[in-house]
Amino acid sequence: MKTGQNTAIVGLQWGDEGKGKIVDLLTAKHDVIVRYNGGANAGHTIVVGDEKYALHLIPSGILYKDKQCIVGNGVVVDPVQLIKEIDALRDRGIEVGDNLRVSNRAHVVMPYHKVHDAALEQKLSQIAGKGDQSIGTTKRGIGPAYADKVHRATAVRMSDLLDPKTLLDKLKVTCSIRCAELTALGVDAPPLDAHALADEYAAYGRRLAPHIIDTVYELHDCVNAGKKVLFEGANACLLDIDHGTFPYVTSSNCSALGIHAGTGLPGKYVNEVVGIMKTYSTRVGGGPFPSEELGEIGEQIRERGNEYGTTTGRPRRCGWLDLVAVKYSAMICGATSVASMLLDVLSGFDELKICTAYELEDGSISTRFIPDARLLAKAKPIFETFQGWPEEIDHITSPDDLPENAKAYLDFISKYLDLPISIVSVGPKRSQTVM
Repeated sequence: MKTGQNTAIVGLQWGDEGKGKIVDLLTAKHDVIVRYNGGANAGHTIVVGDEKYALHLIPSGILYKDKQCIVGNGVVVDPVQLIKEIDALRDRGIEVGDNLRVSNRAHVVMPYHKVHDAALEQKLSQIAGKGDQSIGTTKRGIGPAYADKVHRATAVRMSDLLDPKTLLDKLKVTCSIRCAELTALGVDAPPLDAHALADEYAAYGRRLAPHIIDTVYELHDCVNAGKKVLFEGANACLLDIDHGTFPYVTSSNCSALGIHAGTGLPGKYVNEVVGIMKTYSTRVGGGPFPSEELGEIGEQIRERGNEYGTTTGRPRRCGWLDLVAVKYSAMICGATSVASMLLDVLSGFDELKICTAYELEDGSISTRFIPDARLLAKAKPIFETFQGWPEEIDHITSPDDLPENAKAYLDFISKYLDLPISIVSVGPKRSQTVM
């Protein structure tokens, strides 16, 4: 992988691939780290020495005091969560000041978004005669916040938090509409108080005011000054609102295609795209998962990989690596290399499997991914089998020292994807990395 260029970090599966660690590793080679999508439904975990940090909104580069961190206009911001993260980092001695900028165009997650999110999920799970139709969201209000962005008239942006009168005027309109919607969804709660909400969120605006700026101009100033930008994606390509397994997706463009709309920087400023993938597959929430293992194998992967959500704590669904899906994501994102994560989790398995094609409902064989939940649910995985390795590898730092069977496994991945593997992770710490 070349240095001295702008780099994008994107997940190639259903999230939780280990993007935070790679952003943390590559931050040293960049000047600016920018989040371009999603919200507090993302959870990026970084382990530095014996210290563990879980970040949901603030870019992972914040752990380097000399780097600029930017939350772009494509992110939906929960001010309560953002302030909580700032305070938690400061309590641990991490500087958070002028090194954190938040777009004045980013939309705000309000309390009624979270209530609406949970109520809609409950309603979808109880539709008579239809089975559970819920999406499996984190109930953090992300979808309803993005919906308000599209509705426009009911949206609140970060800039509105700095103008109490405008904020109150907007909330008077929005609260009346939201009250009717929540009542229709069966929510038994007091009517929304626009004045109380405006006072509360104007206070958050005063607290966050030093960080809120026009980040589009800021980013263009940075690249024009020759600074190197690292784009930090949240969620992952198979959860992309347009290109993922719809409707079991998130509410933003979380592939590399979301970078430009979510930051205001055009495509010419993205030189490299590092696709992040686990050496097996996981998924949270509803939706098809062709290579899922529901028995002992899935449980073994979950326990060895500590596959529980950073944001929700929910156990993740686990299974073998689906390279059909990964190759599709690499194509969509324009990946130039791959970071292969959590290889150490596979130590101790007698044999490993990789899905390389699907058998479709009509009996035909396809190597094309199907970004439609209804159709993908009918696809059966076709596996190739590989010999495992018994030894633990979490101490290895040189590719030459990896077990031969691990090398063969990685080599197959690289050839199937027709991409180089630039990084192999063998543990959560910075030091547990094979470059």
